[in-house]
This record gives sequence, structure tokens and C-alpha cells, in this order.
Amino acid sequence: MSNDDLTTDGAYQHLLRKITEVYTSGQIKATQAVNAHITETYWQVGRDIVEFEQGGSTRAEYGKRLVASLAKDLTLRHGRGFSRSNVMMMRAFYLTFPKVQTLSGQLSWSHYVELLSIDDGLERGFYEKQAITEKWSVKELQRQKRTSLFLRLAAGKDRDGILALAREGQIVTHPAELVRDPYVFEFLKIPEPSHLTETELESLLCDHLQPFLLELGKGFTFVGRQYRITLNNTHYRVDLVFYHRILRCFVLIDLKMDKVEHHDIGQMNMYLGYFATEENTEGDNPPIGIILSRHKDELLVEYATYQMNSQLFVQKYQLYLPDREELRRELELTLQLAEVRASGEN
Repeated sequence: MSNDDLTTDGAYQHLLRKITEVYTSGQIKATQAVNAHITETYWQVGRDIVEFEQGGSTRAEYGKRLVASLAKDLTLRHGRGFSRSNVMMMRAFYLTFPKVQTLSGQLSWSHYVELLSIDDGLERGFYEKQAITEKWSVKELQRQKRTSLFLRLAAGKDRDGILALAREGQIVTHPAELVRDPYVFEFLKIPEPSHLTETELESLLCDHLQPFLLELGKGFTFVGRQYRITLNNTHYRVDLVFYHRILRCFVLIDLKMDKVEHHDIGQMNMYLGYFATEENTEGDNPPIGIILSRHKDELLVEYATYQMNSQLFVQKYQLYLPDREELRRELELTLQLAEVRASGEN
């Protein structure tokens, strides 16, 4: 059999795919093993430094010089990797994660360096859990930190919800947990002020599909844009259609450059009815509709959705980074009010 014959042979192609899968899996496992070894090694270095510092008053006197001396001498012995900032990070690593059993082999040292820059324990715990469950790269983790994902998700929750979010990460089990407010499209790098049309925004989001999917959250797969619906010879188009693997349902998204009108909500409800009847197959759950707009009239939305499908959401999006301090103040206020209520009940 010639090489040309092999390329068209089904059994050979199956063998080729099988070897590729085994090899790729082996590479991933090897990388994870190396990452786990590196992080544990740096944790042990940090532990040794802290234990040395705690060894007596004599050592405490030159504690301030310890990191600088170690950085200099370790670099001479072992080369790169022991800069002053890195040695300080190893010390902080042990102090922040004092139990080596809590370290994840799925996260690299670079992931942990990003996590160590977060002072708040609740926030840090959230990003650690999300980075593990969603298999974020370091760049993806940086982006989610920069856009204040934890604060955006926590802002609309009560105390117990905030604590659960920090402890477990975001677990999507029903449609309401799927949406974010606001969505942030800073990755489009649109200069302010913007004068985009809805079509231009849609095109840009599709051109930047990977960061857009990251912003939407775990479980989204892209189905299509300008998805055509035909009713009585009249054509309608849904801006963006996704399928959510976890909730097992279609997610329909319409983009609005200005505020949402009541007829926009009615139209989305029609789309949901169509997909539930015409597009769903066995095992699919009812579709979810999300209208994304720059502005949201809460009262209009309340009346326009009165006794309407609970799977329909009107959410805001913004093209620029949110005000982190404002979100943090809102979070802290929620926690403080919960503490006051708890103390009053005791």
C-alpha cells in the first residue's frame, strides 16, 4: 500500500487520531507534572525562608536584608529565577497558602503569581477556583481580574451568595446564574466616544470570538450570527446564537446600541417560542434570551416582561472597564449590612 493509499484508508486515519490523542494527553500531563513540581518547590523555599525568619531575635535583626542576600547568592548558584521580587513572591506564596495540600497541579507558578497580587481572600479564592474549573490560561486569568469579574458577579448577591461564590467559584445550574451585569467588551479596544452601529458591534464580537466567549462564561459554543427565522414568509434574524453545553439549551443574544424598547422584548420572546418549538431536539431545555444594551430602563423592562418567559433577560454591556472601586464599595456594603442584621438577631 502506497503512502497515498494510507492517507485515504479509514483504519489508518483512526490510528493516526488515536496516536495524536495519546501524545497530546501525555504532553498535557507532563506539563502539569512539571508545573506541580515547580510550585511545590517554590512553596518549600518560601516555607524555609519564613521558618528561618521565625528562628530567633538575632535573625530578626537582619530580616530586612535576608531576601536581598538570598536573591544575590541563589542567583550566583542557580542562575535566573531567584530575583529579589521572585524570592519575595515565594515567601508570600507560603504565607498565603500555608498548606501545600491546597495547591492545584492544574495551576502554574505564573497563575499563583497572579493570585498573590489579590489582597482580598474572598476575591482570591474565587479566581483560584475559576482558573481551575474553567482551565484559564494566565492571560485569561489576567483579563478576568482586570475586568473585575468577581466584583461584577458578587455585587448582585447577598452575603451567603458572596461567600459561596468565593468558596466554590461560579457554578451555573439555572439560567439566572448565566447572566452578568454588566458584560464588559473592553477587548474590542474601541476608542471613546464610540459611534458603532449594531451591525459593526456584532461583527467585532464575532471577530474577537475567543475573548467574547470568555466574557460570556463557561459552557458556550458558537452556533451562528444573523440566524434566520421565517414565519409566514416574513424573515427575522437573531443577532447571535449560542448553545450552552452545561444547561443544554440555545442562548439567543440580540444587541442594542441604545436603550431597549418594549417591542424588542416582545420580539425576543417570539424568538424563544420559535426555538423551543422548531429548533429544540430531544434533551434540549427551553432556550434563553439575552438582550444586551448600553442603557436599561428598569421600570420599562419590569412592565414589558410582566408574566413573561422567565428565560428572558435584559442586561447592560459596556465597552470600557467598570469602576472597580465602586463595585468593591457595593460588595463591602452588602457584607456590612449582613453583619449588622446578624448581630441584631443575636
